[in-house]
Amino acid sequence: MTREADQLAQDYSAMGDSVDLINAIIAGDAMADDDAADRQDCVDRNKEHLQIMVAKDDWGSEDMTAVNAAITAADAYDPNA
Repeated sequence: MTREADQLAQDYSAMGDSVDLINAIIAGDAMADDDAADRQDCVDRNKEHLQIMVAKDDWGSEDMTAVNAAITAADAYDPNA
């Protein structure tokens, strides 16, 4: 199913939110007061969202560089490090 342009834009924006959150958690700028398990869970959920969305085949010229980098960073994330 091909998404309409407005849905593509909304989905791409949501992906950006997930990228920002993953990066902020890894940098220690978000959820710093939460325990390691909660931070890991949040990173994992957002990574899964990105993986599902980037796999869709109806993207146009959207740049997925930051999305793929966030997925890679999330894979390497260790909240106890």
